[in-house]
Amino acid sequence: MISEDLIRNKLYEEFIKPTDQKKDFIGIEIEIPILNLNKKAVDFEVVHEITRRFQNEYSDFKNDGIDYDGNVYSLKNSKNDDIVCYDCSYNNIEFAMGREKDLFTINERFTDYYTFVKESFEEYNHTLTGMGINPYRKYNKHLPIPSERYLMLYHHLKSTENYDHIPMHFHEYPEYGMFSSASQVQIDVHKDNLIKTINVFSKIEPIKALLFSNSVLVDENKHRTCFRDALWEYSTHGVNPHNIGMYNVDFKDINDLQAYLESLNIYCVMRDGAYINFESMNLLDYFSRDSVTGEIYNNGEYREIDIQPAISDITYLRPFKFINLTFRGTVEFRSVCTQPIADSMSVAAFHVGLKDKLEELEDLMTNDTVIYHKGYTAGELRKQLVKDEIPSFINKNDLCRLTKEIVDISKEGLKDRGIGEEVFLNPLYERIRNHTNPGKNMINKLNSNTKLEKMIEEYGKI
Repeated sequence: MISEDLIRNKLYEEFIKPTDQKKDFIGIEIEIPILNLNKKAVDFEVVHEITRRFQNEYSDFKNDGIDYDGNVYSLKNSKNDDIVCYDCSYNNIEFAMGREKDLFTINERFTDYYTFVKESFEEYNHTLTGMGINPYRKYNKHLPIPSERYLMLYHHLKSTENYDHIPMHFHEYPEYGMFSSASQVQIDVHKDNLIKTINVFSKIEPIKALLFSNSVLVDENKHRTCFRDALWEYSTHGVNPHNIGMYNVDFKDINDLQAYLESLNIYCVMRDGAYINFESMNLLDYFSRDSVTGEIYNNGEYREIDIQPAISDITYLRPFKFINLTFRGTVEFRSVCTQPIADSMSVAAFHVGLKDKLEELEDLMTNDTVIYHKGYTAGELRKQLVKDEIPSFINKNDLCRLTKEIVDISKEGLKDRGIGEEVFLNPLYERIRNHTNPGKNMINKLNSNTKLEKMIEEYGKI
């Protein structure tokens, strides 16, 4: 048994202590679906060819991950830490941009990589597009990348039968990581601002749904503009609701945040370079046991294995909150769908602009009566605002006004930086004027019989 004091100290060391550093960098990860325009499964041989071609074009990128079949699934630039990789499967490419001080530098490199990759795929009648759910997912082979991490992850997501003792509904898409895509932002936040950052940004999650929703489950659900939320919530990641989604509490101080970290579940660790899955369980429960029985992958099959919990296992704690603390001392915002490619930098611009305007944002949201003080929590409001229709208890014009006020605060924050990054917010103002977002726009066009292929092309333009 490992003492709670030791667990608490380790959690502090891993998640909170790194925020002692005063830094001001931005990191961006953009996941993008790959489509075969022949309406067939993505040809993985084409994917591997594009990977080789990319490495030949950008010689600073070196192999950073090779699967069990000998194929490269991750390349890393040794000079700027950019990573181009495949996320969960070879149906989804990710551009993880190395940290920088400004968005223009990131955007320039992202545009360069994206253009090269997209044009290369188009030679094989494949393409990329900016949607949070692959619109051609029904044609694809939903196979995980044959690597230690992704085989473990898919095995965990398929293990719903292990939780029949929990009164919880699971959806039927354990492979959702292979067809859903996000636009994630990491920002350096100092410990002095950590609690306020989490509390204040949590309050605007419903507004972010209104601005950025872009994951429509084509052919199955044309009433949710952001189906990604449900994919996480009703999966094995959501067995403990604290591991995903909203916080739905206001933290008073670091001790409150520490207690929340202790309430999380853990479901995997590594031993001798191999992942071991076990039933998702509370962190304190895990460390109170002398041994835990899990499953390990070996030569195409899983076998049971007993392990002894070790305090170092905290490094395998994998919460997927909308606002996540990372081991790097950053706050990661991960609730936003992949955007139409031309609007990709709007996500980071929105968050960067608000980061140093917490007082103004807090004052606005504390006194708000447009969405708050109507009997709903922030989490409940977000669920209302990912639908294609605004609920009747919210005045649409007032909602647009509130949304614009938030984006205006972000714009002022970006202006204070003096770089000109506020230009990246222009797509958000257009959405506010038109009372829409990419997901709602897609639903409306599908309902008016616009060809899906036209939207794929439109959302994929740089």
